[in-house]
Amino acid sequence: MKNIILLLTLALSFQGFSQSEVTSTPKKFTAHNKGKIYVFWGGNRDFFTDSDIHFRGEGYDFELKDVKAHDKPKGWHIDYINPGRMTIPQTNFRIGYFITDHYNISIGVDHMKYVMYNDRTVDYTGSYPNRGSYGEAIADGKTLLTEDFLLFEHTDGLNYVNVEFSRVDDLSKYLGIRDTDKFQLNILEGIGAGVLYPKTNATLMDKERHDDFHISGYGVSAKAGLNFTFFKHFFIQTELKGGYINMGNIRTTNSSADKASQSFLFCETVIAIGGIFKV
Repeated sequence: MKNIILLLTLALSFQGFSQSEVTSTPKKFTAHNKGKIYVFWGGNRDFFTDSDIHFRGEGYDFELKDVKAHDKPKGWHIDYINPGRMTIPQTNFRIGYFITDHYNISIGVDHMKYVMYNDRTVDYTGSYPNRGSYGEAIADGKTLLTEDFLLFEHTDGLNYVNVEFSRVDDLSKYLGIRDTDKFQLNILEGIGAGVLYPKTNATLMDKERHDDFHISGYGVSAKAGLNFTFFKHFFIQTELKGGYINMGNIRTTNSSADKASQSFLFCETVIAIGGIFKV
């Protein structure tokens, strides 16, 4: 009987010790996201569909058809981390807050750049004064986009100021990663909407250009990406984002009567570095 009591005492003691160890084991920082904030900074490359651009103002009203454009990358450049010049390249800034373990809401700026190709022939409709005096006239319905006739860029930039709603899921367990506080792999998806706030660099038919930031339209977007988190607080994030931009009120000259409008689809690849912290 004494032996049985001794065995029971030892068993209970061992069980209590085990429970104490379990309860004292600290939870991993990366186990939950609710209440965390994050911020990131990075760069992008941009791709745009062809666009019809409508120009109108005092004495002219014409539209250029299927205009092609490209971005203006700087490559791997010190300007991305130079405080005095870091807004010059194509950049992305975002700050967000996790409202649950999986969902977060954020606000950010996608600083893209849009440059119309010059010296390309496009179809046009409408009319403008002194046709042919800029070296642009080819034939009825055709125009060569000479620099004397038109330069058209959103290079400071094609600023998409937007709010996003995103979901994040941890993939670590599927890859056999146990200590997520050292390394964690997440997948993310999101949707967004916002306004376009460009500083358009346009010279049109010798008119004095307008060179101020202005709200010109709206955009909607969706994205997917991967997040690589290191040592709980630091991450590298890659994103593929696509969307639709409609700019119905683009300032082109110093005259408030002169406007342009266009709409197009865009695709953006992003790589960024950031940090995540508990509030």
